[in-house]
Amino acid sequence: MSKPSLPRPKVPRVTSHSRRQQYSASTRRALVDTAEKLFTENGYAATSLDTIVAGTRVTKGALYHHFNGKADLFQAVFERIEERASKSIKKALRSEKNPWDKAAAGLRAFLQVVQTPEYRRIVMQEGPAVMGYTRFREQEERNTFDLVGEIVSSVLDREKLGFDQPMIDTFTQIFFGAMSAAGESVSESADPAAASTRVETAIAFIMAGLRQSLESVTGETKSAPPADEAEHAGSD
Repeated sequence: MSKPSLPRPKVPRVTSHSRRQQYSASTRRALVDTAEKLFTENGYAATSLDTIVAGTRVTKGALYHHFNGKADLFQAVFERIEERASKSIKKALRSEKNPWDKAAAGLRAFLQVVQTPEYRRIVMQEGPAVMGYTRFREQEERNTFDLVGEIVSSVLDREKLGFDQPMIDTFTQIFFGAMSAAGESVSESADPAAASTRVETAIAFIMAGLRQSLESVTGETKSAPPADEAEHAGSD
């Protein structure tokens, strides 16, 4: 008796075109990886394209296949770091349900991000000079403005306070500016960890006052965090 034949497993066909696409994507990632490392360690001006292609083990022609030049490659690195930071902050926001806890978690995640060497060097220190201040701000807003807006919207109860969208947007702009200034003060400090603690303490006091004001308007009985909690904010 002959054995019944089993169906042959379907194996995805890998064409030469798809292989080229995979190789091209991996080359681009490798160039960005190398550039991020070198820009962080040496700065933009001191990092040459020759150093980047040598570190990636590709030709300069391969680099120009993906990027117009060093400034274009820098922007790709900048965008990836900002995207990584945005994901980290989003994760912190999603971990909390209470609006005020969410705001504190988002601030803490942001302050952790701005202490990393790559964010300090590439985004905060090099970004405005290499990309131009206007373009730098556009990129920064594209990645973090909506996150600040999410925090503001969760804290400000529009139904109870009667705020319209333009007023919410105004709050968001103000808090976004404060966050940007806080990031700069931390990234430029000789002791980023100590600067981060000071920023978190200062913002905790501001948030406590805002919370108390909002609760007096909405008639909620919950009191703002006591001053000693604000003083120890960020110590966890």
